[in-house]
Amino acid sequence: MEADLVARAGIDFHSIPAAGVHGVGLKRLPGNLWQLTRGLGAARKLVRELHPDVMFFTGGYVAVPMALAGMRLPTVVFIPDIEPGLALKTLTRFADAIAITCQETQAFLPKAKNAVITGYPVRPALTAWTPEDAYRVFGFSPQLPTLLVTGGSLGSLTINRSLVAILPDLLAHMQVIHITGQLTWPEFEPIGRSLLPQAASRYRAYPYLHAEMGAAFTVADLVVSRAGASSIGEYPHFGIPAILVPYPYAWRYQKINADYLARHGAAVILEDADLPDQLLPRVLELMQDSSRRNRMKAAAQSRAGRDAARSIADLIYQAAVAHPHKDLIHD
Repeated sequence: MEADLVARAGIDFHSIPAAGVHGVGLKRLPGNLWQLTRGLGAARKLVRELHPDVMFFTGGYVAVPMALAGMRLPTVVFIPDIEPGLALKTLTRFADAIAITCQETQAFLPKAKNAVITGYPVRPALTAWTPEDAYRVFGFSPQLPTLLVTGGSLGSLTINRSLVAILPDLLAHMQVIHITGQLTWPEFEPIGRSLLPQAASRYRAYPYLHAEMGAAFTVADLVVSRAGASSIGEYPHFGIPAILVPYPYAWRYQKINADYLARHGAAVILEDADLPDQLLPRVLELMQDSSRRNRMKAAAQSRAGRDAARSIADLIYQAAVAHPHKDLIHD
């Protein structure tokens, strides 16, 4: 997934073998440790080839071998979630600078003196849409409310199946943009063809959206999704009220992200196990209460970071020029 996205951005991509060790079973642990050992060799080779001026980490177990290979290089860490993952939390002890999305992350870094609140960076392409162009992309009417449903880049079976079960009831009242995720697309791709004509005109399904994701955010009056890191950055940026369904089979990062937006009035939380019974009434309740959605929108916008990408870039540049190990281009 990352390789495709990086290629679309016109940036060189290098893969490094890696695997997680936190929360894996004893049967998988030896194999994962071997993958990390292989990754360390690949990372050292990459450092020798590229001669980087600074290392920038945003999470994931691939950070471990890369950090070990570049221990003498200046390091900047960006923590996109409220709570840092194990790899990132470890790296913060050695980082020259730590960028965080919001103040709440400080509670998970009690000893860090170099954390800077930058906000969450949002791609400029996402914000380039006018409402008129965005509605035109989907063939939707601005006179009807629009629900955006997404389970992330790979997809969520429980969210997708719960949505499909209530789709006719929803389409009687609203338009729906359904991003199924790449892995689950084959199961849900035929759904649109099974709808009656009027309902079908209000439903758009995609395995994934690239440039058009900004259009989806622009027209969405409400979003149903998991609570990954992007939810605390992109939804506030666009002021989208959210029904967040934290992924229940992993560490608590998504739960903490969802709690953050819910505590500030920008989202409501729906447990994964409650989706089949509660998704329809929750969506209808919010869609029929424009005053509440307006309050949630204002609350979300109050959490939005401004110029986050530039702030993070400044930290990276400052780390590089403060500890140069070879000639740098200063313009």
